[in-house]
Amino acid sequence: MATVPATTQQKPEEIASVVATLASRQSKREPSAPMSGPKRAAIMMLALGEQYGSKVWSLLDDDEVRELSVVMSSLGTIEANVVEDLLLEFVSRMSASGALMGNFDATERLLQQYLPAERVNGIMDEIRGPAGRNMWEKLSNVQEEVLANYLKNEYPQTVAVVLSKLKPEHAARVLAILPEDMALDVVNRMLRMEAVQKEVIERVESTLRTEFMSNLSQTRRRDAHEVMAEIFNNFDRQTETRFLTALEEESREAAERIKSLMFTFDDLVKLDTASAQTLMRHVDKDKLGVALKGANESVREFFMGNMSTRAAKMLQDDMAAAGPVRLRDVDEAQALLVNLAKDLAAKGEIMLQKNRADDELVY
Repeated sequence: MATVPATTQQKPEEIASVVATLASRQSKREPSAPMSGPKRAAIMMLALGEQYGSKVWSLLDDDEVRELSVVMSSLGTIEANVVEDLLLEFVSRMSASGALMGNFDATERLLQQYLPAERVNGIMDEIRGPAGRNMWEKLSNVQEEVLANYLKNEYPQTVAVVLSKLKPEHAARVLAILPEDMALDVVNRMLRMEAVQKEVIERVESTLRTEFMSNLSQTRRRDAHEVMAEIFNNFDRQTETRFLTALEEESREAAERIKSLMFTFDDLVKLDTASAQTLMRHVDKDKLGVALKGANESVREFFMGNMSTRAAKMLQDDMAAAGPVRLRDVDEAQALLVNLAKDLAAKGEIMLQKNRADDELVY
């Protein structure tokens, strides 16, 4: 493990002399390789030693102490130039100006140098609290349907400003839900948009905060039917039928809502040609044959229609030669294709559709 010689109390001019010497040595060699935040923090704590590091250790919680200890124990020997570079960086950050500015951004930047991103996000969320988070970060947690329903009543220029401040993937989902004429107008305005004045952004933020954010807590709650639909998607056919039948007796409305949200093997016929062909390139042909054994005629025709005539004929011959197959094997093969389709959709390689033709199914 790396160690650093004990340090005695030094005067400011002596410290300045040491820093100058280290800086001179650094200028004559290659800079050390980049390091992760936890590793930098571990080396820094070792450099501080027992005398100066004890106060810092006392301010860390158990998880942070454990994380730093794990990294420390695996450091091995740390070259002197690595320690010097890290100390010089720390000194330069502390002496960049005569005074220090403590705010959320400065705190977050500093934490990112020494802690994992997930841990930094958690700490900053706790510090800011719900009221302190950035307005645009809040909007990214709003369901796209809810945000689109609000924005469709706003001026297209306002919508353009709002969407330009959102994460691209979230803005895309909102834009796709807006009325087509309005969406096209917004796209054109975004293309022509120049730097937006700070006052305009502040007015938009104020309007969103007073007129829209009061509904944020409701929009964050995930619909229970969506959760249950995902659970039902993972049932085998017999279990799914059993639960849906029982649920229909209790509440036909709830059962129908769940069925409308489920994505099943039969829904694969809603794939566009390119997506269907991409899916089939990734699936074993034997599995596809088994899955189609239990499919209705329209599903079979869909898959066969997205193959060459020769490939379709070969698949039909293989299915005929296979003879009867167990229902359980059919269910497993169909589930495999559905899960594969979801995985490809998550990677952006294909697009899935819900039972409602006007909504994308995003995973």
